[in-house]
Amino acid sequence: MKFPFAAVAACLVCLIVAPVLAQTTPSAAPATVPVPATKRVTCLATTASLKGQDRRDQMQLCLAQARVDCLKQAIDQKIAGEPRKSFIKTCVGGDGTEQQ
Repeated sequence: MKFPFAAVAACLVCLIVAPVLAQTTPSAAPATVPVPATKRVTCLATTASLKGQDRRDQMQLCLAQARVDCLKQAIDQKIAGEPRKSFIKTCVGGDGTEQQ
């Protein structure tokens, strides 16, 4: 008869202690840095509700606009040559090929 009582007592202790421990935060918690969404991710999100050819068309238009925006940014920052290619790839957020 002691075992069921002990199990009930242990469960009650867990129910009381768990919320208290969950509210405490460690003082040395690492700060999370938000990662900016790439233009490619934004295009994927905006075309998610579409299907078939409509989705492909809108994705191509969105990525083309993203490349133009990144090119304008590179020109404004006076980036030229190979660094410009690398900058645009990074800015758009992919290798420049569409994967669907």
